Amino acid sequence: MALPRCAILDDYQNVALTSTDWSPLAGRLELDRFDRALAADELVDALRGHQVVVAMRERTPFPAAVFDALPELRLLVTTGMRNASIDLAAAAAHGVTVCGTRGSSTATAELTWALIFGLARNLVDEANGMRAGDWQRGIGLELRGRTLGLLGLGRLGSAVAAAGQAFGMDVLAWSPHLTPERAAAGGARLAADATELFAGSDVVSIHLVLSDATRGLVDERLLRAMRPTGYLVNTSRGPIVDRTALVRAMREGWFAGAGLDVYDVEPLTADDELRRLPNVLATPHIGYVTREAYATFYGDAVADVLGWLDGEPVRVLG
Repeated sequence: MALPRCAILDDYQNVALTSTDWSPLAGRLELDRFDRALAADELVDALRGHQVVVAMRERTPFPAAVFDALPELRLLVTTGMRNASIDLAAAAAHGVTVCGTRGSSTATAELTWALIFGLARNLVDEANGMRAGDWQRGIGLELRGRTLGLLGLGRLGSAVAAAGQAFGMDVLAWSPHLTPERAAAGGARLAADATELFAGSDVVSIHLVLSDATRGLVDERLLRAMRPTGYLVNTSRGPIVDRTALVRAMREGWFAGAGLDVYDVEPLTADDELRRLPNVLATPHIGYVTREAYATFYGDAVADVLGWLDGEPVRVLG
């Protein structure tokens, strides 16, 4: 009797099979690994015959049409406990169990600070200048005494706030449902509204969940409110910021620069303008890409598959 087949998607760096021990699944299913993003018109053909899929975050969407086209699919594991690109209602309607995994509580917050420091001290240009034989191309910015504005003060925002306080920054925060008490508990002052946050901060960092309410929230009006010397950092989700307005802001220099790890469409095409703008420090959605996070993701994925094979699924979403 043929074993069930499991597809591991979007293993860009060829690390899925070495990030954890998959041997508990030996003899119980066959593993197939895909090391590149599958286009929408490739996905269904690639996954036919697979009963189990392990997806990495939101790299591959699973709308209703994909579930319609994959009647053999029975288990979809996503890394993380939230995945906006999976239609959970459609999964349930097709009898597909969706399970999640734990993640890292620090990886994205640490990358946020890497981007902030990279912008404030012009690190990429200075490092490239050294390779080119130059010496001291620009003048950096000290963060002590500056204002850190946090759009969102949940788990990640609070971690970024704590580091900001350690560096001697005044922390200002706002989100649609944030109260003065919760802001204070997170080490921040509550801004009156988003405009005050953007206008009153030297660095604005975004830490909101993407939803209908937050999609496009950071629009031209808010970007124009930023200080000319200010920096915008987004390690949350690309569509929270109006892309057209952001590109124009960077072209025209409305503020000093942007640090971006997330985009409307990922991976970015090779000719995307955000790759070339000199005042944009761009990274390829690596906020969660650490050895520790991958060990947790894939270790929990193995446990999720085992639970499902044993008839006792764990960390079920939906």
